[in-house]
Amino acid sequence: MFRYLLTWVSAKLRIEGGQDLIEYALLGGMIALAIIGVTAAFLTGALTSMVNGIGACVDFNQGTACNPV
Repeated sequence: MFRYLLTWVSAKLRIEGGQDLIEYALLGGMIALAIIGVTAAFLTGALTSMVNGIGACVDFNQGTACNPV
């Protein structure tokens, strides 16, 4: 029984079927990071303007205009 179990475990360790899944997951993660990086690089001014506008709305100061866009 022990020999059968040892043979089964060693056979399972040699299978490389899950390797493709890991490679595709890493590739997908790298593509997502590249898209986020490019978007952040080109939209930095627009994002800063939007955050400042939202901050003025949340400020509750009656003297500031609320322009989130």
